[in-house]
Amino acid sequence: MKRAGTLRLLSDLSNFSGAARLRELLAGDPAVRVRCSLDGRHLLLLRPPGAPAPQLLVAVRGPGAELERAWPAGHSSPLDAFFLPWPARPALVLVWESGLVEVWGAGVGPGWRLLQSTELCRGGGARVVAVAAARGRLVWCEERQADAEDRLRSPAAAFSHCVCVRTLEPSGEAGTNLGRTHILLHHCPSFGLVASRKDLFLVPTATTWPGVGHILLIWSPGKGKVIVVAPSLGLSHSKSLNPGRGDTWDFQTLIRGLPGLLTPRQPLTVHTWAPTPQGLLLLNFRGTVSLVQSHGGTRAVGTLQEAPVSLAGSAALGTFHGTLACVLGSTLELLDMGSGQLLERKVLSTDRIHLLEPPTRGGLRLLSALGLFRVGWEAPQGLELPSAEDLVFEEACEYYQRRSLRGAQLTPEELRHSSTFRAPQALASILQGHVSPSTLLTTLRAELRDYQALEQLKAQLVAGDDEEAGWTELAEHEVARLLRTELMGDQLAQLNTIFQALPTAAWGAILRVLQLQPDGNGKLRSQAPPDVWKKVLGGTAAGKEPSNGILPLFELLCQCLCRLEPRWLPPFVELAQQQGGPGWGAGGPGLPLYRRALAVLGEEGTRPEALELELLLGSGRPKAVLQAVGQLVQKEQWERALEAGLALGPSSPLLRSEIFKLLLAEFARHRRLDAHLPLLCRLCPPDLAPAELLLLLRTHLPDELEPPTPFPEPRAEPPLTVGLLRALLEQTGTQGRPSGPVLSLYEDILWDPGTPPPTTHSPTPAHDLCFFFFEED
Repeated sequence: MKRAGTLRLLSDLSNFSGAARLRELLAGDPAVRVRCSLDGRHLLLLRPPGAPAPQLLVAVRGPGAELERAWPAGHSSPLDAFFLPWPARPALVLVWESGLVEVWGAGVGPGWRLLQSTELCRGGGARVVAVAAARGRLVWCEERQADAEDRLRSPAAAFSHCVCVRTLEPSGEAGTNLGRTHILLHHCPSFGLVASRKDLFLVPTATTWPGVGHILLIWSPGKGKVIVVAPSLGLSHSKSLNPGRGDTWDFQTLIRGLPGLLTPRQPLTVHTWAPTPQGLLLLNFRGTVSLVQSHGGTRAVGTLQEAPVSLAGSAALGTFHGTLACVLGSTLELLDMGSGQLLERKVLSTDRIHLLEPPTRGGLRLLSALGLFRVGWEAPQGLELPSAEDLVFEEACEYYQRRSLRGAQLTPEELRHSSTFRAPQALASILQGHVSPSTLLTTLRAELRDYQALEQLKAQLVAGDDEEAGWTELAEHEVARLLRTELMGDQLAQLNTIFQALPTAAWGAILRVLQLQPDGNGKLRSQAPPDVWKKVLGGTAAGKEPSNGILPLFELLCQCLCRLEPRWLPPFVELAQQQGGPGWGAGGPGLPLYRRALAVLGEEGTRPEALELELLLGSGRPKAVLQAVGQLVQKEQWERALEAGLALGPSSPLLRSEIFKLLLAEFARHRRLDAHLPLLCRLCPPDLAPAELLLLLRTHLPDELEPPTPFPEPRAEPPLTVGLLRALLEQTGTQGRPSGPVLSLYEDILWDPGTPPPTTHSPTPAHDLCFFFFEED
């Protein structure tokens, strides 16, 4: 039965940030380079050097800010740009011809930020001619001689390039970790670089020396070898090339040692190169498509109905489900990869179309100014998919079998006719139309479609199709499904396993379920219903260790945030503390949430100090806040300690008063708080009387071993004087000044408008003032 190719609209681009600019660049510049992130959420558009601004646009599907950059005239734009498949955050790398590299990242917070900037080329005259990002590595072809005339005349100058590699890995919140430079090939011609999922292809270009223009190389980092291939000769040779062992090759020595490769041949005339999971596709000017496989073999795939006229014409190649898709101008041709037979040919409404990698489960994605489309095959009409009713009994059969203690195997037919299992029969009745609540029916059908799609996704993963994106999607499905269960025993253990294996995908599912969004002030907000938070905050009993190392969901999320974005852990815990109800974990009899989060960070004394302080300060618990302020006092971070007290609202007068007394004691002992006296005055409790203030000061003033002298000893700690104390006394005195008789023996001195008599001796130490005030006691 003949299959029918379909072109389905996935998005009109309105759900992407910067949609208008995105459509403008796609419609206006045929030479724009388009790349897609591994999860499909980010689109990168890079215009060639010399194009009008903006030269770079990164659009995001759903919530998130776009990245738009422009370089003025006289400043070169990037040579190329790539998305990095990092687990912690979306990231992209920009590479200039000069060797400059910028790594940009987007985390939980809004917007993009520059993570790192560095140089690739060591020599001042070197320039980058090609670059690729392959499996956590940055590979580039570097020209060590910049004289264009010599490069065209001299064979020696044509072999003045080298191919280098550096590892590129995420490094926590700080940014990136670039490894040292390792040279793979010395004295080689100019090569273009094309990266597939597992291999890197070094392909000849228009500037490659003609004598080696028929040769390409395949470097497999995972296998530690390089394969030299001459497709027109049908030859391939393999050599060891493992940077970890220090392997490097001189290109000319490598080629001379391989028999038959230097047989005179015409250079490869290739219009378009395209990586696929099977190898490297190449389209020549006769319209023939060939596949260079990862092991070095070459085979013809098929011939297109039309051939590219010149290099100026656009062409794009891709594969899905054993089908080759080629977009040439405004024509889409689908060929069978096995036989080369033309399966379908479609004429499109625009000639500015880009194929996006990697392919999706249903086919290939096509991007144009009109929208994002998917080309795929419709299921044959003779294929019978299981009905929703059948899926109900099959799923119920597996569920009851897991819970059953009997040894006999349960079957779907037994569930259909037995009166013991009534729930699946009731659900099947709803699906058959015997019961007619339309809302419930729609919801149940959506659930069953999700189960069916999940089973299809698992089957594709078993077949090995689109593994990385498939595992990510599977993890998101499983996390969302597990959150709908009771999360006890096996379900919680399975959730722990998913977070350990695929933390980024698992956290992405949590973001959607909890509907977490930053509010722009360093805080998080959530629109999730209370029953979801009840499941998140539930935990083990107080003082009880998790069994077999299986963490409750809240601890699991804290651990995941510590790995991905540590700076967002305190806002997350603070948001969780605002949720809750009786017995939820936020306000129940168990451990407070901040202590559960601290337990994830490790034992006391081994935790990151900054995170521990933020968790204590944001806990809202008086004991924890006082502990944090005490740590700040020990580190002499006076301003932050004062701000922690001032941040407390009017509902915490006792806690503010305790913090004030703690800092007032330090103010009495030494003079390192004098610079922050205005903040200390603001922290002073409004109901504190001057006599009470002086009594507190007297308690903490250092003992006078000798009679006071007019001037302190050299390098001795200056004493607390009345001049310094006056601001605090005025602060207490202005709070509720009596309108009637004076209530205190000494309170009237604070409002004495008179000028004190001149004096020739030193300021009165506050110790003497306190002694004068309290000698009657």
